[in-house]
Order: sequence, then C-alpha cells, then structure tokens
Amino acid sequence: MSFLDRVTQGLKKTRDLLLGEVGAALGHGRDLSDEDYEALEAALLRADVGPETTDRILEGVKRRLRDPAFAGDARGALRAEILAALSAEARGLPPAADDAPGASRPPSGAAAASRKPHVVLVVGVNGSGKTTTIAKLASRARRAGESVLLVACDTFRAAAADQLEVWADRVGVEIVKQKPGADPASVAFDGMARAQSHGVDRVIVDTAGRLHVKVNLMEEVKKIRRVIAQRIPGAPDEILLVLDATTGQNGVNQAREFDRALQLTGLVLTKLDGTAKGGVAIGIADRLKIPIRWIGVGEGMEDLVPFDAAQFADALLR
Repeated sequence: MSFLDRVTQGLKKTRDLLLGEVGAALGHGRDLSDEDYEALEAALLRADVGPETTDRILEGVKRRLRDPAFAGDARGALRAEILAALSAEARGLPPAADDAPGASRPPSGAAAASRKPHVVLVVGVNGSGKTTTIAKLASRARRAGESVLLVACDTFRAAAADQLEVWADRVGVEIVKQKPGADPASVAFDGMARAQSHGVDRVIVDTAGRLHVKVNLMEEVKKIRRVIAQRIPGAPDEILLVLDATTGQNGVNQAREFDRALQLTGLVLTKLDGTAKGGVAIGIADRLKIPIRWIGVGEGMEDLVPFDAAQFADALLR
C-alpha cells in the first residue's frame, strides 16, 4: 500500500465528516455561496481544526477564489489553505524524509549530524500510544540497518519497563532498564553510557506518562534531558511529543505546555484512523508552529508513517 493510500485510509473518518456536507459544493467548479462557507466552517470545527485556524482557512479560501489562477476551484483553494497551515517548509523547518528512520528535525551542525548515537527523547501522557510509537520507531530504524537501544526511564509505573522490554524483544533491539522506583535520570545516564560503549546508532528514551500539568513530573523529564546532554553533548537530537488525535483540541493545550517546558522538535500524532478529529493536526501545526513528524494511521508496525503535508491535504480532500 502506498503512503497516500495508507494515509487516505487512516483519515477516512475525518474526510467523511469534512466532505459530507461540502464535498459537492467543492466540486461544482464555481465560487462558494454564503451557505457553502457556513457549511465548510461547521465541518472544519467538527473535525477539530479549531476556531482560530478555521477562520484563517475560510478567509484564505475566499481570497484565493478571487484569484483568476483558481477560477472557481474551491477544492484547490481549500487544499492550498490546509497545506499552508500544515507545511513545515512554510515555517522554514526541514521536511521529514520519506524513508529516513529518523525523519524528525535533524540536529544542526556537522558534528551533531555525524556523531553517534542519535538520541530521541519521547514524552507524552499515558494512553497516547507512546510505548507502541517507540516500538514502531525502533522497528523502522532496525529495518533501515541501524542498531537501536531503548532506555526505560518510566520508573514511576511498575509495568512500564516490562512492557517496553516486551516490545524490545519483539522488535529485536536492546533495552536498558532498572527496577521500579529507580531514579529516571540514573537510567538515562546508564543508557547513554551503554550506547556510547557499544557504538549504538540510535537511542530512544521512554519517559513517564506525565500529565502536562504535573509540575514535578515535568521537572523530572527536564532533568533527564540535562543528564543526556551532559553525557552526550548536543543530545537529545529530537524531543518528540506523542499526542492522541482522539483528544482533539486538548492536544493543543498538551503540546503548548510540553513545548514551553522542553522545546519540542516535533510531534507524533497517533490514532488518526480511529477518529473524525484528524483536523487537530491542522490546528496544532498552524497555531503552535511545531512540526508534525509522524502520524499513526493503524495498529501495524508499518502504520506509523512520516508526515507529509501535501499528501495529508490530498488524503483529506481525495
């Protein structure tokens, strides 16, 4: 299955909601009426694009339809506005490579680009799909020929490290863990030391499923980040927040708070196949300017795919 087909299938619920009432109007080859704009506004809001971004998209569509280049192409105008909201390139950020195992925002500088290991710090609340996302990232890197080490810094929840170990065994990668209740920063230190001594290509660090409003837990992950940087200057190379798309606009608040604390390099949006709220991706990208790097469109290992703004927009309006 091609990337576009996979994403199109995963976005079916959002696409059906978005186009259910306005699809016909978008295909008429004419300007939209006031009633069409009202229907489009309602559809965007129900898809959880968010009011601010919805207003910007509607104004942009109106502006583009006054341009002879669009000549009544309402679908094309809407696609262009969605793409403008989503596009990392429009914000001067590097796009994710389609096949790179680490398609998230790369570190800057030749030294950072050439050194090993490449360290990915993964954060997110419980239930977001964080553990399975880590497994899928590890599997993708493994298939690309990289050696991978998982570091289980979620020592708060007793079963967390064991669950991650099950995934490590299944994927065929190594793991560093300690007993429940251990200092997470100590686990991170041991993980970095192990990666350096064994010449590991990629390290993926799990953290506790902290709520973004829990100050102490947020300070804990900051400490993990500092310990990683002390052991490997310039690391972590990526700080990824895993968001459950089914939470809709609450995901915007989560992303804002995590970004404020950790300066995120990217987002992983999971469970898009199980919700009609996939428009939240548009709202988050537009409002927070944090690049979406991966999207989850199914339960299989192949169903975590690098985010491509143009193909996402095409899949929504296909």
